[in-house]
Amino acid sequence: MSEPTRYQTGPVELPLRLDPEPTPVAGCPYCTELARVRSWARAGGDMTTVSDCNVFLRRHPEGHG
Repeated sequence: MSEPTRYQTGPVELPLRLDPEPTPVAGCPYCTELARVRSWARAGGDMTTVSDCNVFLRRHPEGHG
């Protein structure tokens, strides 16, 4: 039986994304609530919820015609 071929590869380099956090639209209760939850989650160290709120805020402006 032969030995498997092994290839040495360098580490995978992923781009660093430092996009600013989305800001809530003034007067929109949905944006205001997401920003409130995001602040609460950050204070509690729940960065998964912070990230989720950022995604929802980025996608939500579609409804702000």
